[in-house]
Amino acid sequence: MAPDEDDADGSDADSALVTARRQLERAAAHVDVDANVVERLRHPTRVERVSVPLKRDDGSLDVYTGYRAQHDDVRGPYKGGLRYHPEVSAEECMGLSMWMTWKCAVMDLPFGGGKGGVAVNPKELSDEETERLTRRFAEELRDVVGPKQDVPAPDMGTDAQTMAWFMDAYSMQQGETTPGVVTGKPPVIGGSYGREEAPGRSVAIVTREVVDYYDWDLSETTVAVQGFGSVGANAARALDEWGANVVAVSDVNGAIYDPDGLDTEAVATHEEEPGAVMGYDASETLSNEEILELDVDVLIPAAIGNVVTAENAHDIEADLIVEGANGPTTFAGDEILADREVPVVPDILANAGGVTVSYFEWLQDINRRQWTLDRVHEELESQMLSAWDDVRTQYEQKDVTWRNAAYVVALERVAEAKSTRGLWP
Repeated sequence: MAPDEDDADGSDADSALVTARRQLERAAAHVDVDANVVERLRHPTRVERVSVPLKRDDGSLDVYTGYRAQHDDVRGPYKGGLRYHPEVSAEECMGLSMWMTWKCAVMDLPFGGGKGGVAVNPKELSDEETERLTRRFAEELRDVVGPKQDVPAPDMGTDAQTMAWFMDAYSMQQGETTPGVVTGKPPVIGGSYGREEAPGRSVAIVTREVVDYYDWDLSETTVAVQGFGSVGANAARALDEWGANVVAVSDVNGAIYDPDGLDTEAVATHEEEPGAVMGYDASETLSNEEILELDVDVLIPAAIGNVVTAENAHDIEADLIVEGANGPTTFAGDEILADREVPVVPDILANAGGVTVSYFEWLQDINRRQWTLDRVHEELESQMLSAWDDVRTQYEQKDVTWRNAAYVVALERVAEAKSTRGLWP
């Protein structure tokens, strides 16, 4: 594997790894940090590649490839999702694991970054096949994961049930129930209340704070959300509840728009009812590309990565972008928005509610004591406001973009931990 070779490619379709490295280098220019530490952080500690055999329901055998990238654990165990998607690759996992390191650091959580998954289309598997695949994947990763080593979580194509199967398989081999090996589980077996809606809730909290920072009135703020899934729907519904005017949302089939505002509670998410977004009685329908170019105060891209690009960044009319998805803005798109002075609040801050409540779940599992939903919401609010204050301080002191400010916070914390611990041997 020669991941450095792609770093010279300046195309707009750069991989997560190339983008993550560029963002690291850009942030490093604003921080007094040892160049050797920056060089170390360009590379993951470890990338596991495993074969995952699966006996299909018809008796045939397929073998899939699984990965687990572990970027850095100087601040604590690796932490990050497991995804089931045909395009999962070692390079993608490496880049996403780097983002997890920054996300955990900007939230000041005692974790480092990890990411993994299986290159498979989960829609082509039955529930029984998905369970067998998950249990075998857990066994293949058993030596490199654990509550004190590496703690996976749900991601694209996986969910709370997937984590339950993974935890059970790991526990059976360990000879004891070990709920802390993963987060994002159902509450009945050690999961945390509020975990599923946490990324969207944190997007809403950060959006509310940024709107207040710019002295806008939330009740007069228009919001468009691309991706009315778990993150986008929870963000839209929270902002709607707090008084914002959510005028457009979309799912994979397209977008709905009403300048007078949508009743977000009446719009079912794609997970709740596939195709329901387009069935809502709105004044206008749009494409997923057109929703990005609406003239609104706040745009929340919460669907997939690489949707704000060099091709459409000039056409975006929103006054503020808050990233709900992971990596929705390409490096080139980000540069154009910065030149246009359109603020972009990055994913490593905005959607960090997921890993934050995962941390709460990990604490609950270790202490064998479950928190109430109210406590989870209170703790999340406190943690998000603290991180927001830290990023805002760097934004003002260093006169940088919101993205660079978040990376400065993260890089300073990781670099200080590395300097304090030293290099062994």
